[in-house]
This record gives sequence, C-alpha cells and structure tokens, in this order.
Amino acid sequence: MAPYPKITNTRVLVTGGAGFIGSNLCEDLLKYDNEVVCLDNFSTGRMENIMELLGHKHFRLVVGDIRNPDDCRKAADGMEIILHEAALGSVPRSINDPVTSNAVNVGGFLNMLVAARDAKVSRFVYAASSSTYGDSETMPKVEAVIGMPLSPYAVTKYVNELYAHVFALNYGLETIGLRYFNVYGRRQDPNGAYAAVIPKFTMMLMDHESPEINGDGTNSRDFTYVDNVIKMNHLAATTTNPLAINQVFNTAVGERNDLNQLAALLIRYLSAHDPEIAGVPVKHGPNRKGDIPHSLASIEKAATLLGYQPEYNFEKGLKLAVEWYWEKLHHTYRSNS
Repeated sequence: MAPYPKITNTRVLVTGGAGFIGSNLCEDLLKYDNEVVCLDNFSTGRMENIMELLGHKHFRLVVGDIRNPDDCRKAADGMEIILHEAALGSVPRSINDPVTSNAVNVGGFLNMLVAARDAKVSRFVYAASSSTYGDSETMPKVEAVIGMPLSPYAVTKYVNELYAHVFALNYGLETIGLRYFNVYGRRQDPNGAYAAVIPKFTMMLMDHESPEINGDGTNSRDFTYVDNVIKMNHLAATTTNPLAINQVFNTAVGERNDLNQLAALLIRYLSAHDPEIAGVPVKHGPNRKGDIPHSLASIEKAATLLGYQPEYNFEKGLKLAVEWYWEKLHHTYRSNS
C-alpha cells in the first residue's frame, strides 16, 4: 500500500470500536504509537473483534452507550481525535424499529458532539452514509446533490451531517463526515437478520446454500473495502487543508458492480477452496423496501481536498475478504452463533 499521512502519537477515541469498521480502525491506529480508547456497548459490536487488542498497553476498552451522556463524556475526556463509528446500521432494521435507530444514531451522535466540544478535541471524524443520497438519480453521486431519504436510517445519517455543521458553526468544532458506500471486509458479521450482503452470501455459499438476491440482480453498489475506509479516516483526521474541514466526503472506490456480478465473483473465489460451491444456484426474491437501485460515488472531492485514492478495487478487496472468511468463519462466527 502506498504511504499516506497517518494519525500518529495521538490520543484517539473510536466509538463503536468493537464493531466491524471500528475494530479495524483500532487495530490500525495501534500500529502508529497512538493511545486508543474504544467505546462500545456490544449491541452489535463483538468482543472477538478486539480480543487481540485487550492486552496492548496503549489500548483501553470503555464499556458504555452513546445514548448515555456520562459515558460519552468519560470516554472523550483527554482525547485529541474522535473517530465516531457507533451507530445502529441497516435500512431494514430502521424500518422495523425507527425509534431505536433514531435514539442511537441521532441522540447518541448529539451526545458525542457535546462530549467532543467539552473535551476540546481537535478533530471529530464521523461515519456518514451513502443512504443520504436517497432518491437522487444523479450518477455518480456528488456530495452537494442529495435527494429525499428513503428510510429512517437515511434520515438519521443526514441529521448527523446537519448537527455536525451547526456544531462547527456555533462551537468551532472541526468535523469531517465520511459518507461510506457499502463497506465490506474482515470482521463484518455474517450472522443475524441484518447481516450485510457480502458476508451473508459468503457464509451461505460455504454452507452450499443458495443466496437470495433482492430483485433481478441488476441493482448496483459502489462496494468499498474496509482498508479504503481506514485510509479515509487517517486523511480526514490529519488534513490541514482548510477547505476540507467541516465537509462531507464520499468514501468509496468510484466503481459500481451489480449483485449478479457479486454473486458470480463470490462463487468463483470460494470454489477455489471448495469446488462444489461452483454448482450452488443463486435465487432471486422481491426488491427490498427502502433500498436505492444504484449507487456510484464520485471521489473527486476526496481526491482534490484530501489526496484520496482508493488502494483496493472491488475484485482485489473481495478476494481478500473471502480469504479472511474462509480462514476465520468456522471457528469464530459459527462457534458463537
């Protein structure tokens, strides 16, 4: 991987640090002499994700809930940078339970902004979402053009951007939002009703079960490998470009692949380990409520203002993710499901 500016020798709080993206951030930050605090309530985070970090002298776990202002305040105390990953993800989850999604994603976000302001952190980088583009038909998606949201989850993530803006305006808090586009990779949980498509399909194919694609499979996404996301967090947290501060940036690859292509690649990569997977058929079901049909990011703004270039395209990232699941899935997720 080409070198790029890193967060180094800094006190960093990662909220949701036991989750998929958060745990990868914690692990990466420890490589660069940072003191890392992980705040998580383990509603969706997993202890397994941070087990190897617990003995590290520069890592500290705080079990707490961002819905509790005191937990936020304690975790933020003395921190220089906050990487806010904690949220209740999933469009279907938010449709089934909009109240809880709002309490975590909006109320919890506001609590963290207040804690960041009071702790006088130098930078607050937060996980925004491509769902903010809603029904906008503009392709590729550019940060300045959004549509009407299509789910409660999308509403909550847009509200985060609005709150970050007013905290920058009124309190001088430096914020940068990263609109994540369909992030995947190691440690993404394949279990549960709200599992993301890549780990879920991978697990099913490994079990010789037919994955079910929502719709005819032509819905497309800008699938983004987790190491591209780690890179964007470093760039956002360290940038000194005044034009980049208090902005939102697409965090993606700038390419799109449809679900039929995804399934075909998964079958191809997994068949190298188990030839029987090549014969597993793919099923199709109804379109999922609240889903957008196509998603493709423009990464021009991130390239121009942050110097971002993705390190991993879809095929390269997916192959790495499949290798990780093949090695880890049996004795990590299955033993705990």
